[in-house]
Amino acid sequence: MLELRLVHNRGSVNAGLYVNSGSGFSEEERYSLNCSSDRMAKRLLYFPKGVHALRFDPLEEAGLFGIEHLQLMPLVPWFAYRLLAKRLAARHPGFRELNIRDVLAHLKANARKLHRNWLDLGLSHYAETFNRRCRGRGYREWIEQVEALQLLSVQPTAEIDGPLISIILPTYNSEVGFLRACIDSVLAQSYPHWQLCIADDASPDPQVRECLSAYQALDPRIQVVFRTENGHISAASNSALELATGDYIAFLDHDDTLPPHALQRVCVEIGKSSQVQLIYSDEDKINHAGHRFDPHFKPDWNPDLLLSINYVCHFTVLRADLVKKVGGLRTGVEGAQDHDLLLRCLPYLNAGNVMHIAEILYHWRAAEGSTALDCDEKSYTSEAGIKSLNDCLESEKLGAQVKQGFVPNTYRIRWKLPKERPLVSLLVPTRDHCDILQPCVDKILSLTEYPNFELLILDNQSSCQKTLNYLEKISADPRVRVCSWDYPFNYSAINNFGVRQAKGEIIGLINNDIEPINDDWLTEMVSQVCRPEIGCVGAKLYYPNDTIQHGGVILGIGGVAGHSHKYFSRNEYGYFSRLHLVQNLSAVTAACLLLRKTVFEEVGGLEEKKLPVAFNDVDLCLKVREIGYRNLWTPYAELYHHESVSRGADDTFAKRRRMAAETAYMRERWGNMLDRDPAYNPNLTLAHEDFSLA
Repeated sequence: MLELRLVHNRGSVNAGLYVNSGSGFSEEERYSLNCSSDRMAKRLLYFPKGVHALRFDPLEEAGLFGIEHLQLMPLVPWFAYRLLAKRLAARHPGFRELNIRDVLAHLKANARKLHRNWLDLGLSHYAETFNRRCRGRGYREWIEQVEALQLLSVQPTAEIDGPLISIILPTYNSEVGFLRACIDSVLAQSYPHWQLCIADDASPDPQVRECLSAYQALDPRIQVVFRTENGHISAASNSALELATGDYIAFLDHDDTLPPHALQRVCVEIGKSSQVQLIYSDEDKINHAGHRFDPHFKPDWNPDLLLSINYVCHFTVLRADLVKKVGGLRTGVEGAQDHDLLLRCLPYLNAGNVMHIAEILYHWRAAEGSTALDCDEKSYTSEAGIKSLNDCLESEKLGAQVKQGFVPNTYRIRWKLPKERPLVSLLVPTRDHCDILQPCVDKILSLTEYPNFELLILDNQSSCQKTLNYLEKISADPRVRVCSWDYPFNYSAINNFGVRQAKGEIIGLINNDIEPINDDWLTEMVSQVCRPEIGCVGAKLYYPNDTIQHGGVILGIGGVAGHSHKYFSRNEYGYFSRLHLVQNLSAVTAACLLLRKTVFEEVGGLEEKKLPVAFNDVDLCLKVREIGYRNLWTPYAELYHHESVSRGADDTFAKRRRMAAETAYMRERWGNMLDRDPAYNPNLTLAHEDFSLA
């Protein structure tokens, strides 16, 4: 096992260990390890031959670094196999939802079929879970060059009147140095109207009581209650809540810190609207030495993402009467108590009364054993999260089931289908290219468990005899209809024509170069689109080489829109696990898109005149969002996409001119909306599709 902890000034780096087994150093014998600054990274290494020499490359580019820990530890085989199986189960799509024993059995069975050594095959799959990627601006560089400029605009507010903000701080056997740093960060706030409500949960360490008593005597805004019995974090938080007299309640952990302007920025947002119920900010982590790393730049209000993960997390500020209305913190869900509180507030929250401050206003302490450092550290948090979600869904009578997500501390909601399965009309425009169309149609017909669908092939002047023969043959299937569209190519017009022919109450826009992977792809999408608040639903699409083609659409990338996480490996988590989470997005691609027919007709369908080829799907999604629906992307509908094979590339003067006109229309129609996607974050780049820093 290679263990490595680097400190560096890049966002993330690709370290590498080269092995010379007799023929010199080469890329063939390189072990990659992607390292975030100051986080322990680990990787199994297997040397089948004698090793002559090792070479360690901490960076692939110019930068500052320090090596805090570098160790090679020999492992006995059974333990190494267990670690290999554990990572495959957690990170490799071919071993999802298998336990460790089943992973090894599955691996050995596949190796026999392929006439390969099972360990070689396993190590090959294991290597696929480590990805090298070039990164942009480093976080330290961002702090120095971007955040520093933002802070210049922050003016002290000591003389400005504003609401009282009560900060809830439960403590238990806190490390006194970290506790002092936490309380000092509150005392240093530029906004003066705060109350620090501390509840110590019967800490046996006398130094904690001494520390808290000293601070209570120091400032009358600090109030402390010393509990006589340990009741865990929810009970302690409720004891602190009993001290609170503020209009708003903020939550702070006993070893975390706030930057000096945190409450001031919250107060500014509160002043913008009397309706605000929830304010939350971006956050980062801070280590024992005070080094900041791993920033989380969050989207604006995203209720479906909140059902998948507690993305709000820190800094959370709620209106006091809302906290009182839902009964404060709930016991029995310790480990997910913050998420549980937000879920119980969910019926009272919407995009109009939730405010997201796209700035780092919270530093989460990453100490050994903390959830901040490794979400695997506390497995009970996932169980508590599942309970919270189940209770939330049951209380709202939403008829859904909760499962553990692909990533620890994430969740999947399985929404129930209506008793009478709605008819889905799948529209597939095509012209010739039978070699592309046939795999698409055959796979849809053979690999779709959802029973009630019709497949409308919209033939746009096909002349290839092979294609015509195939269309005639496939028409014999009662699920298939071929509709002729005898006009020049116009993607929007073809699909609008198809909708008029469709018998289904749900419309599926499907490219002719799509191939389903999982048989419940349509079941998942229909279950989402039947929810009355949901508009367009998109799928997770891969290139044939198992890299991401579509993880949702992000507005503003490239001027109009780009695809989320493009070219990421299929098994990667993505930015804060978003490649594996159901979430609301502003737009999804029409290569595989479902929406109700009534919604399609309500917005007037696809724009035929101004957007005959490109961006018509983005425009459709924005029109749907404009009338109040939430668009959604699900990773549980997986398909291959041989992008634009039949249409071809935009490589002629006429095509480039058409593309320029469509781009201009989108900028004119949607304007600044394209530059501030609520499902993204202004601190993330619009130059690339990788969620790197702007």
